[in-house]
Order: sequence, then structure tokens, then C-alpha cells
Amino acid sequence: MRINFLYENCFVLNFACDMANTVLDVQHLTKRIGSLVLFKDISFSIEEGRHVGLIARNGAGKSSLLNIICGTGEDYDSGQIVFRRDLRIGYLQQHPVYPPEMTVMQVCFIHGGPSCDLIRQYEEALVADNQELLAECIARMDAGEVWDYETRVKQILTQLQITDFNQPVGTLSGGQLKRVALANVLLTEPDLLVLDEPTNHLDISMIEWVERYLKERNVSMLMVTHDRYFLDRVCSEILELSDETIYSYHGNYSYYLEKRQERIDARNSQIQRANNLYRKELEWMRRMPMARGHKAKYREDNFYALEQLAKQRTEDRRAVLDVKSTYIGSKIFEANYISKSFGDKVILKDFYYNFTRYEKMGIIGANGTGKSTFVKLLLGLEQPDKGHISVGQTVRFGYYSQEGMKFDDRMKVIDAVRDIAEYVDLGGGRKLSASQFLQYFLFPPDEQYNYIYKLSGGERRRLYLCTVLMRSPNFLILDEPTNDLDIITLQILEEYLIDFKGCVIIVSHDRYFMDKVVDHLLVFHGNGDVQDFPGNYTQYREYEDQLLKSTPVDKTDDKPTARSVRQGREHSKRKLSYKEKRELEVLTTEIEQLEAEKHQLEQDLCSGTLSVELLTEKSRRLPALQRELDAKSDRWLELSEIEEE
Repeated sequence: MRINFLYENCFVLNFACDMANTVLDVQHLTKRIGSLVLFKDISFSIEEGRHVGLIARNGAGKSSLLNIICGTGEDYDSGQIVFRRDLRIGYLQQHPVYPPEMTVMQVCFIHGGPSCDLIRQYEEALVADNQELLAECIARMDAGEVWDYETRVKQILTQLQITDFNQPVGTLSGGQLKRVALANVLLTEPDLLVLDEPTNHLDISMIEWVERYLKERNVSMLMVTHDRYFLDRVCSEILELSDETIYSYHGNYSYYLEKRQERIDARNSQIQRANNLYRKELEWMRRMPMARGHKAKYREDNFYALEQLAKQRTEDRRAVLDVKSTYIGSKIFEANYISKSFGDKVILKDFYYNFTRYEKMGIIGANGTGKSTFVKLLLGLEQPDKGHISVGQTVRFGYYSQEGMKFDDRMKVIDAVRDIAEYVDLGGGRKLSASQFLQYFLFPPDEQYNYIYKLSGGERRRLYLCTVLMRSPNFLILDEPTNDLDIITLQILEEYLIDFKGCVIIVSHDRYFMDKVVDHLLVFHGNGDVQDFPGNYTQYREYEDQLLKSTPVDKTDDKPTARSVRQGREHSKRKLSYKEKRELEVLTTEIEQLEAEKHQLEQDLCSGTLSVELLTEKSRRLPALQRELDAKSDRWLELSEIEEE
């Protein structure tokens, strides 16, 4: 085995081994950290061109497994990792680290090679205005046709919205640094691309660009991500790391959900049957000592194997956590024409909004458009330049911030929660202890007495979430709650929020999460332009696509004209009249009824059981119904585009 490290976050690994279409073969791998077993005797392989997603709860060993595969120095107890001969691996770590004084361009050439070294010299000569060295570099670059490589570097960086190539990486935000690291990895053109949370800290437009880019590549991939739409659209195979072992599903995320549930149901049935048989065999084993001497040895061996199976826990409990929230009155908050700027950067401009009871609002927009600032204004952590926010007296905020919570690492997990409350009130005299609440969020009793310093980054975020929810708020504000949380925790949080008897505001780039939880959006377009949209994220994208199709196009560059987009935005700021509000409500109901009728008509026409008369009647009704549905849908879109009071 020969490893050539190009850099801590990106390197080439070569292994001399011949395998037919397999690029990576993991055989009987075991990893322990002290007494904790992360995985035991796991085996899997990745074939050429396959896009594989790795799913597991926080702390199960996902990042450790990736580090072991990529040879970053993390050891393992036993097993073997076999790579195809001369395999090149590109590894995007979850938290990339570069020397802070390096520029963006220098980072993209750090993985080495003659072309990279020559371009780096050229960039340094350009910055230093060294004309002699510059002329020498240009001549060598012309001879070696190196200009194409530099152009490709700048193209990828520009597509990832990084335009200042000489900016020191120490001044970059978390999202910018992740994009530079991603560009660096993609530029190596690896045979196997290993990505640890590639969508963390990226805004939605960037996630969708990366999604399209990776879908078009034939390179083999192994990735860890909590973005379920990303998994569904990019991955063709799912590996699930659970209970120290690994399960393989040959399909995308939707297929995985279906087959995983079948596996869990089959396993639970097997455990239940083992429990029934165990009780009978236990009675047989407890008979008189004299009878024991005549027992068949094979039956005793079977009993102990049966006992081990019967004592296993059933998986995937789907209990609903129906927590009683504190009473919340009819007045929630009213933003009275607030404005906020930081120098020339406008965040809000004469923004008005009256938040109503039990709303579940999502906030989306590109990084830097002011989403987190809006949340801090609402909480009183920032003050508006103009206007004011009036908050109802009964409102009790629960705030989950991007920055997280500073824990005392010497505390135990259970004590961090008990410091807030000993129990959660479920209403009707029912209570849930702090320990039971932690179990719901995947902290089993034995892990609750671990010290906080032993927790992984994702487990600390999960504990932080528990401390927020334990305070029984009636208004939850969650700023990027999906970063560093595993998919299993996200599913639990979704169920909690759907049943939450209070108000919710979520700032998130997780499209799947937003679709499940929120009922309408605030879209931050930047420069103080905030759009209120009545629907979830997928509905918003469908609306945007339809709007673009109907927008006049500038023939010079095939893009919507700035004037048409601006006019559309200005039109959207007009307030709905009372009559228009009523019309919108009626249209929503009518459209639902028409869609249900259309669905039934299509089913009837395809059933093959209709008489000639009914077939003729329904065939005539279908196109008329479609015209009516189109007309009402167009009017609904027109009204929903207008900002409501």
C-alpha cells in the first residue's frame, strides 16, 4: 500500500490490487473506542460509478469510518481495506482546515503536480508584480498548456460563488470555506469521491448546484449527508450503519425507507417469536437438577442462542411525543415597518408582518441576506434602525441558534437536562422524566451518564436541542437546526414539530425538512426584499419555475429582464383587499375539490368497467374540468403572489 498525501483535506491514495469493477472493498472491519464498539465485523464494497450514501445516527461512527477508509491516521482494531490499483481518492472532511494566511487560489493548487506548482508561482508573481518571474511563468504555461487548468479552477470557484481568489481563507465564513474545500476536492478529479456532510453551511441554491454537478459525474462516491432530497437524487445505493453492523440497500433514499421498514418489521417479528419460545424453553431449563443431566446438549446450546435474540430490543419505536406547550394568546408578534442595515448592506426595509397563532413559518434565502439577523431582531438580540417589534405577553420563546450552546464538559448528559427541568408536562396529569425525554431523542439510559466531553459534534447538537425543548416554550425559533443532526434525529424532530401546539419559525437550507414542517415561507431575496409565500419549499420552487416561464425574456442573453423581475417584486408588495383574501380562501377549497374530482375521473376512465354512456359522459367532462382547474390555478397564483397583510 502506498499513500501520497497531497493535503490534509485532499489527497491521492494508491493501492496495488486488482479487482474487476470494484474500487473499494471493506472486509470484516472492527473499530472500538475504549469499551465502546462503533462497528464490528462490517463488510461492504463500492463498485465503479456507484453513488453510495452512508446513513447512521450521530456517534455511530460515520466520520470514523470515512477517516479510516481515507487513511487520515485513524486506526482500527481488525479487518482489511482493499482499493483498486492506482485509485485516486478525493476526501472532503466535515470541518476542513487550511492555514489561515493562504489565499483561495493557493488552496486550490495545494494538492500539487507540475501544473499546480506553475500556476501558484504565476499567481505569486502577479501579486508581487515581479515582471521577470511573471514573463518566465507565462512562457512555461504557454508551452505546457496550463491555462486551461487555471480557467477550470476559476470556473468552479465562480459557480460556487467564490469570486475573490486572493482572499485569505482565514477571513472566510463557514459556508465559504466549505465551498472552497469542495472546489479543491472536485479539481483533483478523483476516482473515488468521499464527502462528509457536503451540504452543511451551503444555501439552497448552492446545494442544488452541487446536486446537479454530482449527478452528472460518473465518478464513484461515498457520502454522509443529512439532506434527504440530495440522497434521493444523487445516490443509487444506501449503506445504513446501525447496532454495530451495516445494511446495504440497492436504491435511492426513498427505496431505502421502504426496505428498511420491511427489515425492521421482520426483525421485530423474529424477536417477538423468540420471546414466546424463550418462555417455554426457560421453564424446561429450570426443571429438577436430576432431569438436567439428561438434557440434550444441542437443546441447551439453542436455548442460549434463543435467549440472546429474545433479549434484543425491538427497533424503530414510533411513539408520538405529545408535549403540552405553555398557553399562548392571540397576539404573537407584530413587526411594525422595521428597517435594519449594516453599512451599505440593507437587511430589512419598512418590513411589516403580523404573526398569527399556531403558524409554522420557514425562512429561506441565500447566505448573507439577513435570515439570522431577522431572528435576532425578533428575540431582541439586535435592535432595528427604524420601526419596532411588539411581542405578546404570553409568548415564551425557545431559541436554537447556529452557534450552539456552551456546555460544561465535566457535566453528565442527564445533569445538563435536569438543570433545566426534572420532567416535561404532557398535560392531563401525565409527565415525562428528563431521562425518558432524552431516550426519545436517542440517548439511551447507559449513555445519559456519559460526560459531555465524550459526545460527538452531532450528539452535542442533539443534547442542545433537548435543553431547548425541555423549557416547554410555546414559540420555537430554530436557526439551522438540521446542521450536524443525523437523519434519524431529524425524523424525530419533524414529528415533534408537526404535533407541536405552538408557533414555529425555522431557518433552514434542508428542503425535505421544510416541506414536512412549515406551511408558508418568508423568502429573503437580499437588499431588504422579503417575499411572503403561502406554501412549502417545493411549492415555492414550482411557483418560481412557472413565473420564469411566463416572464418576458431578454433576447440578448435569454434571461429574465431586470425590469420584469423588479416589476414582479413590486407587484408582490401590494396588499390584498378583504375581498381578494376571501377569494383566495374560496379558490383554495375549489381547487382541492376539482383536483379530487379529476383524480376520480381518471381512475374511472382507466377502470375498464364503465358503460358506453358513462364513458362518453366522463370523457367530455375531463377536458372541461381541466380548463376550469387551470383558470382557477392561474388566479390563485396571481393572488398568492401579492403580499398579504
